[in-house]
Amino acid sequence: MNRDWVDKDFYQILGISNSATAEEIKRAYRKLAQKFHPDANPGDGAAEEKFKQISEAYGVLSDAEQRKEYDELRRLVESGAFRNYGGQGGRGFGGGGQRVRVEDLSDIFGGFGDIFGFGGARGRAGPQKGRDTTADLNISFDDAIGGLITSVELRGEAPCSRCGGSGAEPGSAIDICPTCGGDGVVAQNQGVFSFSQPCPQCGGSGRLITQPCSQCRGRGTEVRTRTIKVRIPAGIKDGATVRLAGKGAPGANGGPPGDLLVKVHVSSHPLFKRKGDDLHITVPISYTEATLGTTLEVPTLNGKVSIKVPAGTPSGKIFRVKGRGVSGGRRQTGDLYAKVEVVVPAKISREEKRLLEELAAIDDDDLRGHLRTRQETVS
Repeated sequence: MNRDWVDKDFYQILGISNSATAEEIKRAYRKLAQKFHPDANPGDGAAEEKFKQISEAYGVLSDAEQRKEYDELRRLVESGAFRNYGGQGGRGFGGGGQRVRVEDLSDIFGGFGDIFGFGGARGRAGPQKGRDTTADLNISFDDAIGGLITSVELRGEAPCSRCGGSGAEPGSAIDICPTCGGDGVVAQNQGVFSFSQPCPQCGGSGRLITQPCSQCRGRGTEVRTRTIKVRIPAGIKDGATVRLAGKGAPGANGGPPGDLLVKVHVSSHPLFKRKGDDLHITVPISYTEATLGTTLEVPTLNGKVSIKVPAGTPSGKIFRVKGRGVSGGRRQTGDLYAKVEVVVPAKISREEKRLLEELAAIDDDDLRGHLRTRQETVS
């Protein structure tokens, strides 16, 4: 339990209600993590601080046991029970010369001894969750659209491959620490208070290894390269983060491992540009096609579609093809926007030049006729 929890509203940080389900908590975290991740906001200190806050909030609320303790703490704070115990004008601690054990405050505050910074039987000496780790993954545009199952290689701390993380040589015994009785903490008397501290014999683990693992020497971890499978959902966007629960760094003293955050980098496409779930493409047409009109065959993600270009279409005209963009899973499929662009040839034949000169002469006559008509109208 962290005493900083007293002043933090994790539900507000994630923008959810205190009755949110585990899935709603995860969904809110993913949305905010993508928005404020430091890689997406280089040099933005405010975004980095916000990312730390939402990561801390998710770390507490995604753990059922921690969330239960946090909710109880918030209830006591909001009711005033926490404030009234031992404050100015309150009953205080250790009244009447009695000795008060910080652990005994757990009976009153539901296990919040650590709020005072002294730690309790479930304090820092107990199981601790491993830290979250990050990895980058580069995928193609087509794989991002269709989704795929791939893998990432991660080098760092991992459970020992020989002992499985126990720290003991396979087949050897692991005994309960006789000093702390397996609690991992021992009491130390200081005046009125009796504080808990990590057991000096077992180091806070609550157990004694008779024969340490020959590979990790009792640590339970080793540095190695792991190959981890990751499922990339269809329609994922460049810069999105996929969270793999329990694939991060190993925990301490029997605690659960952290999570792995995979940031996805999507390569560009030679034809399409993506904006949200919509696709944009530029289609070249000739001067005669734009003038006379034509029917174009335009590529999409799954086949071609025909677009009717009316006569007199200007260069830069955009045509919308509904439902031919990116499929967003549960979201509505985006659209395809095709922009026609009149291409001027760099070289033409003599016959083409003669015909264009004749056409230019006609166009000049038509233009002069329009000007005369306009002048006569003004006069």
